[in-house]
Amino acid sequence: MKLQLKENNLDTGEVLIHYLAGPDNGPPLVLIPGQGLSLESYQRVMTPLAKNFQVFAVDVRGHGKSGWTTGKNHFPNMGNDFKIFLEQVVRRPAIISGNSSGGLIALWLAANVPELVSGIILEDTPVFSAEWPRLRDDCWVYRIFKRNAETIGSAEVRNLAAFFKGMEVPIEGKQRVIQFPVWLTGAMAGMVRLHQWLKPGKPVDLALLPAETRMLIKGLSQYDPDFTKAFVDGRACEAFDHAEALKKVKCPVFVLQANWFRHPDFRLVGAMDNQDINHLLALTPQAQFARITSGHMIHFEQPPEYLKHLNAFAAGIYSNPK
Repeated sequence: MKLQLKENNLDTGEVLIHYLAGPDNGPPLVLIPGQGLSLESYQRVMTPLAKNFQVFAVDVRGHGKSGWTTGKNHFPNMGNDFKIFLEQVVRRPAIISGNSSGGLIALWLAANVPELVSGIILEDTPVFSAEWPRLRDDCWVYRIFKRNAETIGSAEVRNLAAFFKGMEVPIEGKQRVIQFPVWLTGAMAGMVRLHQWLKPGKPVDLALLPAETRMLIKGLSQYDPDFTKAFVDGRACEAFDHAEALKKVKCPVFVLQANWFRHPDFRLVGAMDNQDINHLLALTPQAQFARITSGHMIHFEQPPEYLKHLNAFAAGIYSNPK
């Protein structure tokens, strides 16, 4: 049976937020993708989740089909978008599952509008590591953000292949890095140009590429370049203290940690190290935790593991109502 998802938009008064809503088959579940990705990243889990939940998958401002707010990309604004979404669309307390920066939005909501949140899932979320200036000083991903800001181009002209050309990716347990081969980035550049010529103004969707790369390029072709620039210059991190937020959270919390390691040159490669996890769990004693062997997008790379933990977490919430 094909899942029927209703596509819609919410005007918050500042920005148009695009979302998909599933049938009302249970308690509400809001899915928030990570930076650079659209709600399509949840394509592998939306159908099974929709059997037991009313699923809402949402494009964050500046991503996918949502509107842009260049110069206003920081977490209190993103959080307010979802506050309005919960109030006007969902209209009842929901479980919020956010990947990466989407998890930080979930944390903001649990801390600031607890009456709208039944529980939060922090899926490989950079708690503490995305704070300023640690993001700049201790995280490999900052290099990726900076490269993105310098190469991806403007809203009018996107140089998507330049983002990957010569990119250095550290390898766990080794002192070397790998780079995207020149022939591959050249081929990607050709495919991007052909797509842009055949389908001007459309998201770049290259079906021949591996699923993760295909989805990333499509997301980068749609989103506001200022979103990444806000992380490069620290604007995104303003007025959002992670420790203070965690102290305010009273709802159930589930933390999913993907692969991570520390590299002598690139420092933290991943969202959270063990010290971050221990600090988080000390501040939220009600939190549950699981370590998953996976890349950053657990819901996309390890759907069975993601579904298993999410369903168990939700069962605990709804079998023990307050």
